Amino acid sequence: MPVRIATWNVNSVRQRLGHLLDFLKEAQPDALCLQEIKCMDADFPRREIEEAGWQVETHGQKTFNGVAILSRAKLEDVRRGLPGDEADEQARYLEGVLPMGSGVVRLASIYLPNGNPPNTEKYPYKLGWMKRLTAHARMLLDHEEPLVLAGDYNVIPEPRDARDPAAWVSDALFLPQTRTAFRGLLALGLTEALRATTDDAGLYTFWDYQAGAWQRNNGIRIDHLLLSPQAADRLAGVQIAKHVRGWEKPSDHVPVMVELRAA
Repeated sequence: MPVRIATWNVNSVRQRLGHLLDFLKEAQPDALCLQEIKCMDADFPRREIEEAGWQVETHGQKTFNGVAILSRAKLEDVRRGLPGDEADEQARYLEGVLPMGSGVVRLASIYLPNGNPPNTEKYPYKLGWMKRLTAHARMLLDHEEPLVLAGDYNVIPEPRDARDPAAWVSDALFLPQTRTAFRGLLALGLTEALRATTDDAGLYTFWDYQAGAWQRNNGIRIDHLLLSPQAADRLAGVQIAKHVRGWEKPSDHVPVMVELRAA
């Protein structure tokens, strides 16, 4: 059986619980990485999700940030928080190992810092976080196992990943240093799943709530799944669940799902 792993910045799990349950029922992933759950672990709607047949791991934070992984099988070797800065209290990284038949897939839910405004301390924090992620990914790749680093990277990799690239030239998501850091992550040997399957422009995962961005398809692509060589070898396809953005009171992001062939 193929393995389906999805990522979604849900933009408040308690506000979007109905949408979350609908997507899980519709898409039937083996695991779903969530970002911006915006609640403490104790306030996560665990009961409703477990009753729907899902295992739950969370790394929450009051009001802001927060990541989770929902999975059919219970995650093993769970790690909360990105190594490299013990003073970092922001809940942006959750990692675990998903048993799949005779093998495993290691996956992480990532909510990379936004970094705006760039002339504040928020941008050095973003670049520092990316440096730590690169160091950790290098270590994970040493395991030589299927690895999926999934999440909201807050990075527009290329001009074709924005409907209006000129509008983003001074934004932390599209600054040269940001894109260089992202390319450095890929250079470790990671494959960006969507770009391994298509070169098409006009593929977006985020539409702002303002100025009719959704209605005008004025989007950007900032939600990515990066695959180790062992996972990339099994890549069967990638889907962007664009229709979810048209639901009532949606998140400004939509889910992205990768399918990996069985080992």
